[in-house]
Amino acid sequence: MKSTDRTSLVIFPILILIGWLVALAGSQGSVALGGVPVFAIAVGLAFLIQWLVFIPAFIFQTEKYFDLTGSITYITVTGVALCYSRYSVPLDARSILLAVLVVVWAIRLGTFLFSRIQKAGKDDRFDELKPSFFRFLNVWTIQGLWVTFTLAAALVAITTTTHKDLDIFAFVGVMVWLLGFIIEVVADAQKSRFNADPANKGKFIQTGLWSRSRHPNYFGEIVLWIGIAIIALPVLQGWAWIALISPLFVAILLTRISGIPLLQKKADRNWGGQADYESYKKNTPVLIPKLWK
Repeated sequence: MKSTDRTSLVIFPILILIGWLVALAGSQGSVALGGVPVFAIAVGLAFLIQWLVFIPAFIFQTEKYFDLTGSITYITVTGVALCYSRYSVPLDARSILLAVLVVVWAIRLGTFLFSRIQKAGKDDRFDELKPSFFRFLNVWTIQGLWVTFTLAAALVAITTTTHKDLDIFAFVGVMVWLLGFIIEVVADAQKSRFNADPANKGKFIQTGLWSRSRHPNYFGEIVLWIGIAIIALPVLQGWAWIALISPLFVAILLTRISGIPLLQKKADRNWGGQADYESYKKNTPVLIPKLWK
């Protein structure tokens, strides 16, 4: 067994342990189904879906359905949490609002990413991972953990036995979510149009929102999850406050681990040393858009 495979084999139970701890903390105050907290059921389902899709993905050595599976997981887990919770307590407006926002975001992003990989044919991030059973399995397991962390605040609010009427937190949260969602959608659309133009082949985008931030889509993503957390705030209690890790996790992952660092390295390889790129890199914020030029 290769050293990378051995390392992946060690990492796998650690990922499961982290997921279990989040399930344990978020289950405080959760409604139960058959004695099992619905929050914990939702977390378990997030991982189960990844592992089920991993099987054919590994057999056929494909990553084409990775992002789509992530979006389907968000929708399925949210729907299950909403349906199972109603057997113990009546649905409230906050739960329905959160579920709608999550599902709208997941459908939009899932279809966008699936369409993108269909056009590209592959995602080269997976080239070295697919041949290794354990390394590829860990990628899918990490996606389950990603869903768990990002959905934590919404899941706590949906599954809690504590209900409160919609308030200023809900209003502010929706406004913040809308801001983030619009920024993400517009940024993705601008980049798609740019890349679709043959005249831009080999060039990098520096127009529209991309003239104000090098990663405006990621900024929008972080902002919309902050909005979700704000909506959930009034019903958090005890260990369930761990749900506030949701937007923090999204921010750390996108800015420090899998998002910006990987794209920055790729951009530096493609355009590093070019005067226009170096100027753009120097004068344009990495994440938070500048309000004026």
